[in-house]
Amino acid sequence: MHSLAELDVAGRVVLLRSDLNVPLHDGDRGSEVADDTRIRASVATIQNLRARGARVVVISHLGRPKSGPDPKYSLAPVAERLGEVLGISVPVAVDIPQAQAMAAALNNGDVMLLENIRFDPRETSKDVAARQQLAAELASIGEFFVSDGFGVEHREQASVSDIARLLPSAPGLLVQAEVDVLTKLLESPDRPYVVVLGGSKVSDKLAVIGKLLEHVDHLLIGGGMAFTFLAAQGHEVGGSLLESDQIDTVRGFLATAKERGVDLRLPVDVVISEKFAGGGETRVVLADAMPPGWMGLDIGPATIVDFASVIAQARTVVWNGPMGVFEIAEFSRGTALVGQAIAACPGMTVVGGGDSAAAVALFGIEGFSHVSTGGGASLEFLEGKALPGLVALENSL
Repeated sequence: MHSLAELDVAGRVVLLRSDLNVPLHDGDRGSEVADDTRIRASVATIQNLRARGARVVVISHLGRPKSGPDPKYSLAPVAERLGEVLGISVPVAVDIPQAQAMAAALNNGDVMLLENIRFDPRETSKDVAARQQLAAELASIGEFFVSDGFGVEHREQASVSDIARLLPSAPGLLVQAEVDVLTKLLESPDRPYVVVLGGSKVSDKLAVIGKLLEHVDHLLIGGGMAFTFLAAQGHEVGGSLLESDQIDTVRGFLATAKERGVDLRLPVDVVISEKFAGGGETRVVLADAMPPGWMGLDIGPATIVDFASVIAQARTVVWNGPMGVFEIAEFSRGTALVGQAIAACPGMTVVGGGDSAAAVALFGIEGFSHVSTGGGASLEFLEGKALPGLVALENSL
């Protein structure tokens, strides 16, 4: 695989695949960026290319447009915010022909953006020939390709994997940093190695749990997925989120953890409510004493203390998934305090993207060694899967 430094980009048009799939909201000037974390994460590679005299054409998607161009998913607000961060104007090409013309007129160090690549259905098509056709059209715009959207590296898509086989290509600084961190977690983590898993469903993390049980010393499980584990131990979980079809699989995880000597910990207490909303009555109950009709929506104070005590002794901590419904104030304490405990850990601390990264931003928690920009991609990497975007870089020209 080439490195970014190896590409001779001076005076050349470089296609840069970034992940600028950011949340938008209605502002005073129309649609505006609500959280620019991913935009800021992309800046290091853009500035590296600009400083070396490249002419940069950024490619990204936004949301999941269903059938062609949709103003709701336009990257125009993203281009405006990117321009503000860079301190330059970032024009937007509405399609590939316009992008070809605009790219040819760029000066060294200029940056432009191609409109949402998912406006073209070929981007995500299962028809390989269709994807390759789009990739070839994209490749005609520039001379090099840099892949810096880690959040899409696990996708077989025209602007991610297919284009990398057509141009001299390299990972961007963001993708390289992600790969370096995740490779260390897979191959040589400092111990004790603690993984904190949360989120709604066990089924979303089946493969990664199985893989983690081969590597970790402690596995701490919170969030909605914890209730399937509690049910697998024979406990009543009331109206809490439960995947009944995963109970046998979870029993297998519990048995494997015991066989391997992995300390798998579940909540000892939970914050419960009768409704999935704020403003109602809440209680703290023992995890094995859930009353019928009530649902668990956060880990309780004793669990926070228990999890924090394990985290404090770790040399490596990975966190993926919130401990409760952190968007609602009454059920945010577990996620906030566990996040703070991880940030305070003196070892290597990695936030695995997705909702965990959103929680970190919401609560303003700082001090982590690395915050991933790709939840799904980081999970698949930790499962040991080959990510199509990275494989394509290894086989680029």
